[in-house]
Amino acid sequence: MPPGITLSYRELEARIDKPTAYRAVGMANSQNPVAILLPCHRVVGTDGSLTGYTGGIERKRWLLQHEGVDCSKFNNQDSVRL
Repeated sequence: MPPGITLSYRELEARIDKPTAYRAVGMANSQNPVAILLPCHRVVGTDGSLTGYTGGIERKRWLLQHEGVDCSKFNNQDSVRL
């Protein structure tokens, strides 16, 4: 994915053709040891929340803003739902 582009867990499930794999997708993202090279911070909650980032929601928000993403479009729900 190019910088500044996000997708939801649901969209990621569709890309890998596994429509019920939300837990597996979330766990794979949380175990990503090279988060900048494999940009798991670009995956957001289907409900529009910034969620599920091991490095913390504020770091996820900073990374997205650094890439030019308007984070005001995301819900302020910062809970982790994997």
